[in-house]
Amino acid sequence: MVTHLGGCHCKQIQFEVLGEENIQILNCTCSICSIVNYKHYIVDKSKFKLIKGKDLLSNYTFNTKTAKHIFCKICGIKSFYIPRSHPDSISVNLNCIYSNTVKKIKIIKFDGKNWKKNINKIK
Repeated sequence: MVTHLGGCHCKQIQFEVLGEENIQILNCTCSICSIVNYKHYIVDKSKFKLIKGKDLLSNYTFNTKTAKHIFCKICGIKSFYIPRSHPDSISVNLNCIYSNTVKKIKIIKFDGKNWKKNINKIK
């Protein structure tokens, strides 16, 4: 196990994630993930720790309001959030991990445009 460090663009939001060096990510094609190129590294909430910037977080929900999209109020980057697909977990944006602790990445493509039809394929 290693500690992955990450955060938003302006570094006002910072977090750490306890995880493996070799990780698996979801590449989702839904309306929001595809437009921002979000790469989901889904972890148990107990392995995620926000270390800076709690007061600078803003939330956004849409559609079912299950997902809690969390953004930095300063730079607008969504470095992590609570996903609709795994509401008891945290989805960390792989693009926001700035430590060089990830050694190997397995990418799983997820057809999020057809979410209801495909969700059971990733659970």
